[in-house]
Amino acid sequence: MDNRFASNKNITYKTKNQVEFIQFNNLLKYENIITHCFTTRRGGVSKGWYDSLNMAFNKTDDRRNVEENYRRVADALNLDIESMVFSNQVHQNRIRVVTEEDRGKGITRESDIIGYDGLVTNSKEVTLVTFYADCVPVFLFDPEKTVISIAHSGWRGTVMKIAKEAVEKMKDVFSSKPENIVAAIGPSIGKCCFEVGDDVYDEFRAKIDWGTEYCHRTGQKWHFDLPAIIKRTLLEEGVEEENIVLSGICTKCNKDIFFSHRGDNGRTGTMVGIMKING
Repeated sequence: MDNRFASNKNITYKTKNQVEFIQFNNLLKYENIITHCFTTRRGGVSKGWYDSLNMAFNKTDDRRNVEENYRRVADALNLDIESMVFSNQVHQNRIRVVTEEDRGKGITRESDIIGYDGLVTNSKEVTLVTFYADCVPVFLFDPEKTVISIAHSGWRGTVMKIAKEAVEKMKDVFSSKPENIVAAIGPSIGKCCFEVGDDVYDEFRAKIDWGTEYCHRTGQKWHFDLPAIIKRTLLEEGVEEENIVLSGICTKCNKDIFFSHRGDNGRTGTMVGIMKING
């Protein structure tokens, strides 16, 4: 158990069956309705770069180790692996509506969910799973309509406002009202460590009127605050400020706890965001 986040009022750091994971306190208020978590790198069986809770099958890690890692996480959260549905992330802003027919796609059977960085559902029969190693996880829950969504927001997804697309999908398909949505923005690379060149700066300046308000220049590089940009995007969509929490945790600064693509020079494992409607 790591105590460095003990004073963080937005998250709860838990250990169960040796698996260490994060939950968001605003979503924990609804733990009788939904189960959720953001995994760390601790509590699995993978070795080397993937030490130890690597959740990615698309790397050189031994598949048997990754399968065991999923068993451990599923046991810790009391989830059925067969219910899991994987995203297939391409740093875009598309959101896939997931139904009972999608159970197991990406983990127990072949998936046709290709090119989606976000998932949304109102089904109790599926568990949403998305993947991270510095990019920003965005968890959304509408307690009125009982709808959940997770979106993977890298810098490209942030520029393309994938968080907005997720809220729009919840509105269009499930009649969610933004003011009812509870949002959690999870651990990711922070402004302290997210260093980019003029090309990324130009993208933000071109695509989001106010995007460059959330950056500063150090030497020849720009530092962007992706979680803050995502929060403002949610606010613009009508999500209430009191319903949004940010973890405030940088994955690169804490790369002993989290896999970090930048912190580990690309030689690293993958964490997951998980969300399910109970039942």
